Amino acid sequence: MDITPDDKDWTWVLDRPCPECGFDADRGDATDVVGMLREQVTSWQNVLTRSDVADRPSPTRWSPLEYACHVSDVFRIFDTRLELMLTIGNAAFENWNQDATAVAERYDLQDPQIVSRELAGAGGVLASRFHGVSGPQWECTGHRSNGSEFTVGTFALYLVHDPIHHLWDVSEG
Repeated sequence: MDITPDDKDWTWVLDRPCPECGFDADRGDATDVVGMLREQVTSWQNVLTRSDVADRPSPTRWSPLEYACHVSDVFRIFDTRLELMLTIGNAAFENWNQDATAVAERYDLQDPQIVSRELAGAGGVLASRFHGVSGPQWECTGHRSNGSEFTVGTFALYLVHDPIHHLWDVSEG
């Protein structure tokens, strides 16, 4: 991820494979999100043990540690959004400036062991919430201020692209 303000709408990943990481929402099923999240937690915990975890590959790209902090925050924010979708009809999501969060929370100075625990906790909570989704709940809706609309099912697939893509980012760097 370039470290610049970015309001890109990545919802296109629901319609076509990601040309970078290869994620293809058509090859997955929203009900698989629990297992996918648990796999991502394990993969990210492995990343956090790397000797280069705090090294940026370039001044404008996040380090593996910074990406892991971001993924942990994504898990927490998406859990809140999922809860809203399940409890409020057509839930509206607050904007989130991920780059401002990275600076404010000093992702670059975080302790990898603490991040690993927090990421595992946040990922586990989110996986458990998705595990509880059934039947018509998959069709509950929510939307972002930019107009992007989701069902719980499309939201699940949109979500899992993020940690998968960022794992690709830290593997390519």
